[in-house]
Amino acid sequence: MHAVLEYTYGDDYLHAREAHRSAHLTAAWAAVERGELVLGGAVGDGPFTALLIFTGTDALQTARAFAAADPYVINGVVTSWTARPWRTVVGNEATTPIRP
Repeated sequence: MHAVLEYTYGDDYLHAREAHRSAHLTAAWAAVERGELVLGGAVGDGPFTALLIFTGTDALQTARAFAAADPYVINGVVTSWTARPWRTVVGNEATTPIRP
């Protein structure tokens, strides 16, 4: 299973993140090393949103737990977040591949 964690940042994101960026990246890379986090990063030129893609049997719960403990969330850099299941059907890493 995959899950998508979407972050919304405040307008002062670039300034607000500086005090917490190292801890946030440390947590993210630790999730990568555990095989939970596949990709993550800012979307667009804002940056006012970010997407993080999680994988695993409990990907949705893992994404929610990551957000709850993330220094960006705890310290208000992220103003809101949503974790949703992502039923992947196309690609080498799809959890439920469907081919024509």
